[in-house]
Amino acid sequence: MKLFWSILFSSLLGYILFMFGPLYGGILAFGILFGCMFRGLYLLSQLHKKISQATIEKTPVPQESRRTI
Repeated sequence: MKLFWSILFSSLLGYILFMFGPLYGGILAFGILFGCMFRGLYLLSQLHKKISQATIEKTPVPQESRRTI
C-alpha cells in the first residue's frame, strides 16, 4: 500500500512540476532530487561512523568437551 501511495504522490508531484514550466519545474525537480541524495548520503555516513566505532567484545566461552569417535 505504501508503494501505491508513493507512486500516486510522485505522479501528482510530477504533474504539478510540469505545470510550472520547464525552468521552474526543472529547478524544483533537481532541488528535490539532490536534496534526497544529499540526505541519503548524510545518513549513510552517520551509519558508517556508528558501525565503525562499535567494538566487538569477546567473552570467554567454556571449551567444549572433546569427543572421540
